[in-house]
Amino acid sequence: MTTGYALLHPGGKLEPWTFERRDLRPDDVRIRITHCGVCHSDLHAIEDASQLPLVPGHEFTGVVTEVGPAVTTFSAGDPVAVGNIVDSCGTCAACLDEEESYCRAFPTLTYGGVDRHDGTPRYGAYSDEMVVRDRFVYAMPEGLDPAGVAPLMCAGITVWQPLRRLRVGPGTRVGVVGLGGLGHLAVKFAKALGASVAVFTTSSTKRDLALALGADEVVLSTSPEDMASHGYAFDVIIDTASAAHDISPYALALDYDGTICMLGIPPKYEVDAMALLLGRRHVTSSGSGGVRDTREMLAFAAEHGITADVEVLPAHRIQEALDRLARNEARWRFVVNLTVDA
Repeated sequence: MTTGYALLHPGGKLEPWTFERRDLRPDDVRIRITHCGVCHSDLHAIEDASQLPLVPGHEFTGVVTEVGPAVTTFSAGDPVAVGNIVDSCGTCAACLDEEESYCRAFPTLTYGGVDRHDGTPRYGAYSDEMVVRDRFVYAMPEGLDPAGVAPLMCAGITVWQPLRRLRVGPGTRVGVVGLGGLGHLAVKFAKALGASVAVFTTSSTKRDLALALGADEVVLSTSPEDMASHGYAFDVIIDTASAAHDISPYALALDYDGTICMLGIPPKYEVDAMALLLGRRHVTSSGSGGVRDTREMLAFAAEHGITADVEVLPAHRIQEALDRLARNEARWRFVVNLTVDA
């Protein structure tokens, strides 16, 4: 039996719950979970839960305890990491290009929905074990803290993919909107790629925090003067803000042919058409990432010593982590230790 933390009643709190994971298929890996990140999308899933019980959690690290007979890349005792995708159709153009997050049949997510093979509910990683198809299991980079690696499997790959697709490197001028779980990793990865980085924030109190992460400057987005002085200043802007907001001021900060990539998934994108036209600017969006990009991201993180900045809490304090996340108290990601319950 597996022990986890589940939402059992609409509007309730997470509470301990036991359930069974499926038997291993030939290409499955069973993992004892050690650390799981607490993501804003977990909050949204809890608020909008239509399938109960709901066990959230989709960015985690752990240790392999068992493998199916067809698995050749992992064995018991291997430290591993898993993200928010655990299966896909494997046959569409996106999957064949190892872009499984854009699977046309929709990828199987770590929790929510059902298993694509047997239709059983998917329960997430706020639990002590998980069964995952081997293709979507990744070797843990040596020398990195597993608690800090866990958020790389969602927040990290989510910012990594647009940085790579937009060819961020030495000389690229990058702006980051929002300094949270995604934003702080966008700063770290962009700097390690060689870019100059500015953080847009609505609060001057985050200036020192942004600079400590490696940002070269901080732009107060509530200051018309500050924003005006940064017109045409950026090649790429990574927007991680999840609330609905007008992106026109940020579009105006883009240089000719610059791109703003929306990652926070607000209900809709609002932008003035002229803000785009005047600089032939682009608006795009991005999901998390497929197998190829995730492996590349983890290798880069290992090379540059990049992990998320986390506050680790024992498993029984998961509801506290969610409540504090809702109050924007994370610096910059909460992670629960599933091996400690005291």
